[in-house]
Amino acid sequence: MEQLIQILEKTTSADKNELEAALKYLNQAAEANLPGYVKVLSDVLHHGSNSGVARMAAGIQLKNTLASNDPKVKVEYQRRWLAFPIDTRNYIKNNVLGALGTELTRPSSAAQCVAYIAVTELPVQQWPEVMERLCTNVTAPGATDAIKEATLEAIGYICQDIEPDVIASFSNNILTAIVHGMKSGEPNEHVRLAATNALLNSLEFTKQNFDRETERHFIMQVVCEATQSSNTQIKVAALQCLVKIMSLYYQYMEHYMGPALFAITLEAMKSDSDEVALQGIEFWSNVCDEEVDLAIEASEAEEMGKPPERTSRFYAKGALQYLVPVLMMTLSKQEETDDDDEWNPCKAAGVCIMLLATCVEDDIVPHVLPFVNENINSSSWNLRDAAIMAFGSILEGPDPTKLRPMVEQAMPTLINALKDSSVVVRDTTAWTLGRVCELSPDAAVNEAYLNVLLEALVFSLKAEPRVAANVCWALSSLAEAAYEHADANDMDGEPPTYCLSPFFDALVSVLLETTDRPDGNQCNLRNAAYEALMELMKNSPQDCYSTVQRTTIIILERLQQVLHMESQVQSASDRVQVNDIQSLLCATLQSVLRKVTKEDAPKISDAIMSALLQMFQSSAQGKSGGVQEDALLAVSTLVEVLGSSFLKYMDAFKGWLGMGLRNYEVLPVCSAAVGVTGDICRALNEKVEPYCDELMELLVQNLSNDQVNRAVKPAILAVFGDMALAIGPKFTKYLDIVLPMLQQASQAQVDRNDFDMVDYLNELRESCLDAYTGIVQGLKGAEDTPNPEVQLLREHVPFIMSFITNVASDDEKSDPVVASSAGLVGDLCSVFNAQMLELVEVEPIGNLLLQGRRSKTNKTRTLATWATKEIRRIKNAFANAGGGAPGTAPTAIPT
Repeated sequence: MEQLIQILEKTTSADKNELEAALKYLNQAAEANLPGYVKVLSDVLHHGSNSGVARMAAGIQLKNTLASNDPKVKVEYQRRWLAFPIDTRNYIKNNVLGALGTELTRPSSAAQCVAYIAVTELPVQQWPEVMERLCTNVTAPGATDAIKEATLEAIGYICQDIEPDVIASFSNNILTAIVHGMKSGEPNEHVRLAATNALLNSLEFTKQNFDRETERHFIMQVVCEATQSSNTQIKVAALQCLVKIMSLYYQYMEHYMGPALFAITLEAMKSDSDEVALQGIEFWSNVCDEEVDLAIEASEAEEMGKPPERTSRFYAKGALQYLVPVLMMTLSKQEETDDDDEWNPCKAAGVCIMLLATCVEDDIVPHVLPFVNENINSSSWNLRDAAIMAFGSILEGPDPTKLRPMVEQAMPTLINALKDSSVVVRDTTAWTLGRVCELSPDAAVNEAYLNVLLEALVFSLKAEPRVAANVCWALSSLAEAAYEHADANDMDGEPPTYCLSPFFDALVSVLLETTDRPDGNQCNLRNAAYEALMELMKNSPQDCYSTVQRTTIIILERLQQVLHMESQVQSASDRVQVNDIQSLLCATLQSVLRKVTKEDAPKISDAIMSALLQMFQSSAQGKSGGVQEDALLAVSTLVEVLGSSFLKYMDAFKGWLGMGLRNYEVLPVCSAAVGVTGDICRALNEKVEPYCDELMELLVQNLSNDQVNRAVKPAILAVFGDMALAIGPKFTKYLDIVLPMLQQASQAQVDRNDFDMVDYLNELRESCLDAYTGIVQGLKGAEDTPNPEVQLLREHVPFIMSFITNVASDDEKSDPVVASSAGLVGDLCSVFNAQMLELVEVEPIGNLLLQGRRSKTNKTRTLATWATKEIRRIKNAFANAGGGAPGTAPTAIPT
């Protein structure tokens, strides 16, 4: 024990050798006998006679055996803890509980250990008594301040890390303990702060308490009182509670808004303390977020002809006249030395104004415009900057047609402000002009200002990186606006020319120069310049094609130069920079490739593919997932451009594609590889057949592997459909593998309360439907000479139709799912004809097709209409053939 204490004390040593030796000893002790090691650590933590340093270090080491930021490691550690002998676990739990309130350091190490054990055991119905013990620790008459503080910390940690439903049954006791520590009569500020933080972490599972009026009143009273504390930390924590309560329990806030919340938060916004002011602003930003969501819900409910479940109280609109002046003054409190990455009230005020504009729309303009007009030419740079920021912040939300005269009137002033003496004003102006180009494009491409605007933007590309980066974004938006305003008169919709054509070559040149700036890694400038270049390429008309060709060669040359630099990379920072440049060049290459004609693409494809294969080689050695992903995406674009001509590269590329498919631990790489596989199937058609066995094996392995991220799996299912369409009847050899997998995936169920999981279910179902569609169409072959192999699907049709019927009955199905379902119904009817009648003449299918025909999406309407006509066709054919009632069709597929 004495030796362990000495070792633990050395874990805080400034001597690197001592520190490393101490950690090595502890790791060896853990590996030799982990339960015994953790047990001894809990003894060190528990005994108050040990030094504070040793106790704190013991707590940290104990916590590190229980918790990890890596989700997979965390699950492993929890499983490992639950495998400890029960008597050992009980001994450790008693020690860490007994240590609460005995430490002299903050935060409490014992509190963290208690929490991590509780978070591991409570979900598996173990250690239920811990919550009662913790609550009693706080409310017991003889409890010391130290015990109350440490216990409330533990409660807060548990509430922060555990699923709410696990401890929902303890919510009354937990709230009682928290409120006991929070109330204004509590003399110890450390206890009150710990209680307020615990409340913040417990709000998700207190819904039943907020549903009861008397309890809700009491909670709100305690929180509002805490916002008036003279202790800044308590005040900030209480305001954070209000911010979260507004998001979680908006529908209950009307009773409190007028008498308390409005005044409390407005006063907080005016505070000289940044922490306090930030929470006041955040409160109203949250109000806006909620009310925007409620407006969307109301609109959707109106479309469906039913009342919305929740209604807006329009707090933001009502408070506008009071909020805007405070936000304007906060905007003008910026400093020239403000850190770009540091969140402060000035930045928060800008975001709040943007949210207000989105929320209240036209109503914000008369409140903001007077400030803008009064200060945009002020002698104070702070006020000039605040005026321009305010102007840029209200461009989204209000009616663009009403804003247009105001924006056009402001253009000369904004263009002139790009040359302001203050770098902050120039930066904000560049950002605002980017907003103008994006949100009020008519004003940006207006002939009256375009030349002057471009001249000013190009000049500002040589400014400080923060300014130049925003200028790049403005040019990106301008390129898109110009393209959208151009007149397209050819078949593919590409305009012959547009308003940027006279400047296009010069813009490309200056952006290429900007990507080479020595300070390009500052403020994301290099990325912004390449992104602007990509937008120019993507939105280029026909008369700029020669520049696109030249740019393609330049980007390819640069990529080859960077690849030559690989051997010279010595430091980690150099490696990061080289990888970043490779990624940017790959992304830019995709943009230019998409504009290259089918005739020109083969002239440069050898050089491009050679460079990409070299990137795969170097990234595989350096294990750089980011580079592999970008290279795969570039290959995807090359496949798209070359079509079946990509076949010449397949033998050289298939190994790297296989590597990407196997790299399931890096989601973006695996996902990109699956995408490329589908692209290759669609591009090569029957020529992909020699590679299908190997690709199918890898795809099936990934589908069967629980360690593969679920996000990849719908895309894999869709590739089955692509492959079936490509190789037609030859896909039959895979049916025994693929159809059971589709059947299993189509029966997936998710938590309907989790919107992300509902979205995932729709994605999964759409992929299943698309895969079935590809298989049906691929096996069927030509309309006039259908392949006999399609009859192999006959026995699977009842299940497929049962799946579609199940989807049709789901109120939460997405529009793409409706489209895919309708298309598959039509395909099955076209193949199996009258045999389908019994399966399609059911109410859910009829409702599905009706919903599809009423869709706002052209594709969905087209597919649903076609499927309806197919059903009508086979009904008529059956009737004309002298058939009886559809359900009695002698050739019906057996269900």
